[in-house]
Amino acid sequence: MTLPDFDGCFSAADDYADLPACVQEAVELHFEGEAFEMPNPSDINELEKTGEYEGGVWMLVNVDLSKLDTKPMRLNVSLPGHIVKQMDDFAAENHLTRSALIVKATENYLNSH
Repeated sequence: MTLPDFDGCFSAADDYADLPACVQEAVELHFEGEAFEMPNPSDINELEKTGEYEGGVWMLVNVDLSKLDTKPMRLNVSLPGHIVKQMDDFAAENHLTRSALIVKATENYLNSH
């Protein structure tokens, strides 16, 4: 799935029902640690005219802006070297930064408890 209002931001899901959550996650990661101004939604009619999205299906998705804290907070943590190596390997394989992996892992942990 391409998100035309966020240059270089994309997502994927197996079911249409999963797309809104995947879009939210993609936008959160896209803006992680970046100062930004949220763009206004593009006009679908204008996007259709470009022909770039021909054959696709349009979906409007609300993004929860409260989850987009753009002010990064510097944090000093000490971790065992082998854990850092595993984190870096996993992050690289999944096209994440170390920080993005820590955020995702922490959110997953907090949401499961």
